[in-house]
Amino acid sequence: MCRTALGVTRLQDLSVCWRKEHDPAEMLRVGRAELGGWKPSWEAIVKEVAAATGHTVVLVDQTEDILAKSKKGIEESLRKVAKKKFAENPKAGDEFVEKTLSTIATSTDAASVVHSTDLVVEAIVENLKVKNELFKRLDKFAAEHTIFASNTSSLQITSIANATTRQDRFGGLHFFNPVPVMKLVEVIKTPMTSQKTFESLVDFSKALGKHPVSCKDTPGFIVNRLLVPYLMEAIRLYERGDASKEDIDTAMKLGAGYPMGPFELLDYVGLDTTKFIVDGWHEMDTENPLHQPSPSLNKLVAENKFGKKTGEGFYKYK
Repeated sequence: MCRTALGVTRLQDLSVCWRKEHDPAEMLRVGRAELGGWKPSWEAIVKEVAAATGHTVVLVDQTEDILAKSKKGIEESLRKVAKKKFAENPKAGDEFVEKTLSTIATSTDAASVVHSTDLVVEAIVENLKVKNELFKRLDKFAAEHTIFASNTSSLQITSIANATTRQDRFGGLHFFNPVPVMKLVEVIKTPMTSQKTFESLVDFSKALGKHPVSCKDTPGFIVNRLLVPYLMEAIRLYERGDASKEDIDTAMKLGAGYPMGPFELLDYVGLDTTKFIVDGWHEMDTENPLHQPSPSLNKLVAENKFGKKTGEGFYKYK
């Protein structure tokens, strides 16, 4: 039986081991994502994969204290799911939580975990240097057959894969938050990704009950390549004084049928995350009007007003 990691480290790296021929597989999570909306809730993936597909989960981090806090967070998240899923049968809900928690173990030995992992999915900060350092380290311990994948929402997969010796076994797996609700997974194939690797990533996505779509290794892939310019244009509309942010949000919800307006979504995603993406794209293509920096966005980020997670962004939440 293979070991699957869905764990937690300071670098917040996530490693998942999966084999089609083994069911249930053991899952190991090596990393807790700091979420801003662009990254999925990996606790959600833990509960979804463990509960829905019977995987065994191993949380990995640098200290037992962090592991204890992480497992407590997963338990709280599971109980919320159980409360809704088993509203008419609380006892069944308790059994669901306990059964799922019984499949989650903890470890502080990341090297031994990666050594027995079939698929590593990274979900750390959107910083190429940090991602390269992580994959370069994991590459030394992972088995020859292990597939690496990044959950990046803005960086090119090729630039990350070049830090390893397994470019043919490297691809992109971009999930969307909230993971249990959002069915989409973008599967990214670089010019070096083998067809076998690509098919394995597609199969893994389907095994999680997701709907995979494929895309070449272009910045932002499909969704964010279209979404981020839309968000930035909403900010520019507001900066020019053409409309208030409240009216812009209302217009897009009532006129386009969107569940959230652009400013609501920006605050949910995290203004720091959006700025990081836009700055990266602007650096790659300084003449593109879609990727020009925003004075108001830069000001809010400089003031550490990142949105809902800090209590204030374009709107106040305190």
